[in-house]
Amino acid sequence: MIKCFSRLWALINKEFLTILRDTKSRIIIIAPPLIQLALFANILTMETKNATLIIIDNSQTLESRELVAGIENSRWFAKIIRSDNLQQAQRALESEKVQGILVIRQDFSRKLKKGMTADIQLILDGRTPTTAIGLNDYITQIAGRFSQKFTPRTGACVSTLTRSWFNPNVVYQWYLVISLIVILALVITLMLTSLSVARERELGTFEQLIVSPYTAFEILIGKTVPPLFIALILQAAMTAAAVFCFDIPLTGPFVLFILASFIALLSFVGVGLFISSVCDNQQQAILGAFAFMMPAILLSGFVSPIEDMPLFLQYLTYANPIRFFIKIGNSLFLKDIGLADIWPELMPLLVISFATLGFAALTFKRNLE
Repeated sequence: MIKCFSRLWALINKEFLTILRDTKSRIIIIAPPLIQLALFANILTMETKNATLIIIDNSQTLESRELVAGIENSRWFAKIIRSDNLQQAQRALESEKVQGILVIRQDFSRKLKKGMTADIQLILDGRTPTTAIGLNDYITQIAGRFSQKFTPRTGACVSTLTRSWFNPNVVYQWYLVISLIVILALVITLMLTSLSVARERELGTFEQLIVSPYTAFEILIGKTVPPLFIALILQAAMTAAAVFCFDIPLTGPFVLFILASFIALLSFVGVGLFISSVCDNQQQAILGAFAFMMPAILLSGFVSPIEDMPLFLQYLTYANPIRFFIKIGNSLFLKDIGLADIWPELMPLLVISFATLGFAALTFKRNLE
């Protein structure tokens, strides 16, 4: 029995030493969980906060101003914009500058005084169902508390008529499937590319690349094309499944979606190749890809709206390609738009692609020299 425990202890000790011996492995094992814990604590929330709402008060009476004041004093809204131009407000909603529009009708006060139901119209952006549902609940609660001043005396109440644009029934599965297409494309591309050079090193074939006549640029192209092509094929297949199996409408041009996918996947390829080039083996590459993947998904707005994150994390999301890719995917699926409409999201993706591929090329050149 003592010999058995002695052998087990020796084996366990060996495994600990194997895992912790390498400096890169120690960093990858210890640092990411601590970083991800901090991100989870600050990002993950099912509560909608810091929303921007446009209010169009066509009544301009004491009662309507009191309702608006109740909304402005709510902790759920970061900014309330008063407007009298419905078309301008609708354009702001389409461009995702605001999350909702509240329209108070002209006969609002008159109906309350007569003991009738006064309707207010709430227009929401259904492309993000969590935010839309949250805002609807908040406005309904505020309107309910406001109604308590009139219901006991006259029986009047305030009713919220909600309309969701781009996703009329607020089907959460639509948002989930579209976002998963983006995230799975990241996973596929990142895993294929992050293992590429690390596998060559582990198998001993990287030295053959070093002595070959290939330049660093040629090796980079050779390592980029296959995973990019495979990821694009799988992206097209997942898009077809979303349309035909989940009945999600693809209202935008399919060619434009593939173009945006190509640019976004280029940035993923650059990140994967950079991770692969600084890792000595496939185990380190897998851990490195996981260390990048989890924060990137958390900072994309997929789990919680970016507006609800701390300010410094909101700035950090501008370096995250998934943030822009998810926004492009939701817009092209649920809204019939063109290249000019998604150009503000394509530009950051192009910058990130050039930056990540540039870092990967520099690392390749340094390794070859």
